[in-house]
Amino acid sequence: MPSALPPTMRAAVLFGPGNLRVVDRDVPRPGPDEVLVRVATCGACGTDLKILDGHFPQIPPYGQFTPGHEWTGTVVDVGATVDEFAVGDHVCIEAHRGCGRCDNCVVGRYTACLNYNNRAKGHRATGMTADGGFAEYAVHHVSALYRMPEGLTPEDAVLITTAGTSLYGLDHLGGYIAGDSVVIYGPGAVGIMAAQVCRALGAGTVILVGTRQSRLDRARELGIEHVINSRETDPIEAIKAILGPEGADLTIDASGAQPVPQLCVEGTKRGGSILFLAFYHDKVEFDLSAAIRKDITLHTSRGEGGNNVRRAVSLAAQGALHCKELVTHRFSLEEIGEAFHVIRDRIGDPMKVVITP
Repeated sequence: MPSALPPTMRAAVLFGPGNLRVVDRDVPRPGPDEVLVRVATCGACGTDLKILDGHFPQIPPYGQFTPGHEWTGTVVDVGATVDEFAVGDHVCIEAHRGCGRCDNCVVGRYTACLNYNNRAKGHRATGMTADGGFAEYAVHHVSALYRMPEGLTPEDAVLITTAGTSLYGLDHLGGYIAGDSVVIYGPGAVGIMAAQVCRALGAGTVILVGTRQSRLDRARELGIEHVINSRETDPIEAIKAILGPEGADLTIDASGAQPVPQLCVEGTKRGGSILFLAFYHDKVEFDLSAAIRKDITLHTSRGEGGNNVRRAVSLAAQGALHCKELVTHRFSLEEIGEAFHVIRDRIGDPMKVVITP
């Protein structure tokens, strides 16, 4: 290890459901095809709550595992075979690194790696099946790193990874939405980044639907012209008042709310598409027969696969995505317990909470 690096670091370790503690750990060493990154910022989200509560499958053993899958930082050491990055590079990440050898990985679908959680075959998902970014230092595979252009900040980088999620979902649709009408449910970080991505890719009309006016106002400030508060008006009527009686070419659910899939079916035109980006707390019921009668195509996608974080970096560098503007709360690593209290209880209407080691 370079002499300038300390032998130990502070890291948040999960010791059991709901038991996340900041402790001293050894600074990890990068393998031959890995880099060591000094973490600048790590985002926290609903998936982290599932991990903390013990509802996420296949995490490493308690007492050994550091969560955090939306992190960014500066390269401080590289493995023996790494020449793509150098010490001092500012980088953002993809959370998933597939095995690189299964059928899905070969075609770029490494978030659906058939060797998920098989470390021996090369799979790792930072903060989910491997140690993540709620720490001062983290290691990551060279294939899942992207150099950050000048002018983009660590807080930009956290949301760039989020934007990669919606770009990957749009890949499943064929990626060509120029001129289409798009409705997005859920004005959280994923939904607002998805709205910005659709606008950047040339969508004709972008509509964001949600229940919290403050978040809809934030989206409007970032250039999303049409917003609908579904607590105040019937969203389907409002959508059709803007788009016409047929509805949207594409509807995206980034909310994870149980009633939304049915609203997606009702508000999508015949022959249109629905993209599900959200995870749901329980089983979802909706009228699948209605979707079939309308010849609606249903798509799902997980994470930020298909090299789409690289595309998100490019869009952000061009000024097409506003990222750091969605960060509402900042905490030190030692305050991580309070950070998750804010997220869980929605104190101060958190949009994106970040941890800075």
